[in-house]
Amino acid sequence: MLKKFFRDQSGATAIEYGLIIALVFLGISTALFMWGDSVHGMYSYLSNTVTAASK
Repeated sequence: MLKKFFRDQSGATAIEYGLIIALVFLGISTALFMWGDSVHGMYSYLSNTVTAASK
């Protein structure tokens, strides 16, 4: 029974896709954490520029 369990690969693709999605999410989260202040500053600048231009 254990041999059959270890040979069965029907769920392997779903697990691999799950791991890929988890790694991509981890990479995006890390990038946002590292560059969070500069991204926030950029959006603040754009917001202020658009607000000033609309007056």
